[in-house]
Amino acid sequence: MNRKLRIGVIGGGIGGAALTASLQQWGMEAHLFERTAAFREVGAGVQMTPNAVKVLKALGLDGELQRLGYLPQAIVGRNWRTGREKFRTPLSDACPQLFGAEFYHLHRADLLAMLIGLVDARFITHNARCVSVLNLDGKAVARFDNGEQFEADVIVGADGVHSVVRDALFGDEAPRFTGHICWRAAIALGERSDFISPVSAVWLGPNGHVVTYTISGGRVLNIVAVSEAADWQEASWHLPSNRDELLRTFSGWHPDLLRILSCAQNVLKWGLFDRDPMQRWSQGHITLLGDAAHPMLPFLAQGAAMAIEDGYVLASVLAANAGDIPEALRLYEDERLPRTSRVQLSARERGKIYHLPTPWQQFRRDVRYRFNALMNPHACGLEANWVFSYDATAFSPPAGETRPFGG
Repeated sequence: MNRKLRIGVIGGGIGGAALTASLQQWGMEAHLFERTAAFREVGAGVQMTPNAVKVLKALGLDGELQRLGYLPQAIVGRNWRTGREKFRTPLSDACPQLFGAEFYHLHRADLLAMLIGLVDARFITHNARCVSVLNLDGKAVARFDNGEQFEADVIVGADGVHSVVRDALFGDEAPRFTGHICWRAAIALGERSDFISPVSAVWLGPNGHVVTYTISGGRVLNIVAVSEAADWQEASWHLPSNRDELLRTFSGWHPDLLRILSCAQNVLKWGLFDRDPMQRWSQGHITLLGDAAHPMLPFLAQGAAMAIEDGYVLASVLAANAGDIPEALRLYEDERLPRTSRVQLSARERGKIYHLPTPWQQFRRDVRYRFNALMNPHACGLEANWVFSYDATAFSPPAGETRPFGG
């Protein structure tokens, strides 16, 4: 093609911002449409595992990661009642050697700001609520609630688990409530050195678990607490909560954990929803990315990471196949669908392992953790070597001739 590809990205979350930044650095005309008046991220912390950090570094964010991120020494699993250590997976020293990049803890707002900072502000539109998309005469069109529309070579739905773009392509099918409720909260540490830990702690209990880890360069403690529930009756998928509800839910857990929960601030709760893996994400010149394509439970800490990988791979296939959009989207699906499907299903399974309800089941799991740790400390706990070792920046589209990144 003699002109730049024109691409519309629906949704200004982490996945949409990562995609738009990648497309623009490939020299494409990428427009980002966000339905709210300002970019915002609900929830405090996000774990950027080595597979995602490789992409962020390729985008030029190494310095920002070092400035705003936190490098945990390890992930440590603990018993919910006794506090006894069940597994320890080294991170800060091991990840660069084993996987080629670091493992960072970040504030979600910091991560989003980093990515938005890479996007040309002239191509960002706020208060743009997409109501429909369609393929029309070899193009894609997005329509918005103010009556305006945007025509492009490609439209990408990065608009989350309740995706308008997905519904337009594949029908309005509600996501499945997974039987989990998640509380997120934070503690501004200030001078409270007693809460600062160099590790990410995972408290494993019957029918629930709690994760605590430091973000914002060590200034904030992030809390993610998950408990099982029969249903989710609320009209909204996330709601304000409070520390009293959090403490009631985890009553009887270890005193150290309850001391942390008793200081929780800005408590929110979610019903966790997901979907089964899809057979395809694209129709014509329209495709999906991130949670719109593969919403997943947070138990492998891969929701944002998968969206970031998606964005990099999609940008590379579009750059290499600008003259054949359907082929580019086929290559994108061929590369990403098997991986994201495996991560979706593995995250579900990890939730079951973390939440084993009986002492006997927990004992058998913990024995396996100890045995695996003797062989390889990265073979216990997360058991995510296959996730972390992937490198989206090494993906080479099989068709066409690519330009150097940023060219």
